[in-house]
Amino acid sequence: MEEDIGKDISKVISKDIRKNIIKNSTIKRAGSRPSKMKKSLWLYIFLIPGILCFLVFNYFPMYGVKIAFMDYSPIKGFADSPWVGLQNFRYLFSTESFYNVFKNSLVLSFLRLICGFPMPIILALMLNELRMKRFKKFSQTVLYVPYFISWVVLGGLIMNLLSPANGPVNNLIEMLGGERIAFLQSETYFRAVLIISDIWKTAGWGTIVYMAAISGIDAQMYEAASIEGAGMLRQMWHITLPTISPTIMVLLILQMGSVVKNGFEQIFMLYSPSVYSVADVFETYTYRMGLMEGRLSFSTAVGLFQSVVGLILVLTTNKVAQKIGEGEGALW
Repeated sequence: MEEDIGKDISKVISKDIRKNIIKNSTIKRAGSRPSKMKKSLWLYIFLIPGILCFLVFNYFPMYGVKIAFMDYSPIKGFADSPWVGLQNFRYLFSTESFYNVFKNSLVLSFLRLICGFPMPIILALMLNELRMKRFKKFSQTVLYVPYFISWVVLGGLIMNLLSPANGPVNNLIEMLGGERIAFLQSETYFRAVLIISDIWKTAGWGTIVYMAAISGIDAQMYEAASIEGAGMLRQMWHITLPTISPTIMVLLILQMGSVVKNGFEQIFMLYSPSVYSVADVFETYTYRMGLMEGRLSFSTAVGLFQSVVGLILVLTTNKVAQKIGEGEGALW
């Protein structure tokens, strides 16, 4: 009997102790949350501009997506404009110009991806191997500067360089015995001009991310590889690239989301009606349909289709990344 009574008492005591522990832990947790908020107050304050930017420019405009399903008139507004359902999309898929624009957008985007995406990686690997600090800083500055110059300025510079009348490039071609070429009016050369100028502007900035990833690699790995007799190229292939592969995969997934987005400024500054057949993309098409011709509902339908295609490509690429790397480098 005494043993049974002792066991019952110990059970009651243990229950009381557990309750007290749970109460104390909940009190500590409740008290720790405000303290953590206070400690990180400035970090939350710094988040406010970014959140507001996303709300104003990304989330609030989603209200206007319904224009794609309406025969919208700025005079009548949202309330009085009639609903037309999928009429704008039916017309979109029935026009021949849409398929030409869709093809141009995909071709230019994949050319940018194939030619432009590896360039920052290659530049970062090359800069990482430079041992002369002054030359390394000079090279980084020269590569980064074009990113901060607007396409308006770069567009004028490219037009002057490639001018068939007195451009330096055509002068050089003529000196070498060739004929002058109207690069910006030629369907053969226009896409190449777009891809090369885009790499020139953006590749240097992309190297910043990869240089930051490379700087986090343990130097002892390179020392061990050099002791084993591995040269510079083998170290790049077996140490640097595998280590930064999650970063490469994340940036690839993000870029896949903009596969059908080629940027408005660059093409608008350089193209002309003579190259519409190879240069007209979704951005320029919606500009002409929406602002020049006033077909706001139709241009909204085009933009919505473009966004849906981008979402599908992001989800697909992320799923492929999960399968290949067992989740490594995937966004979610």
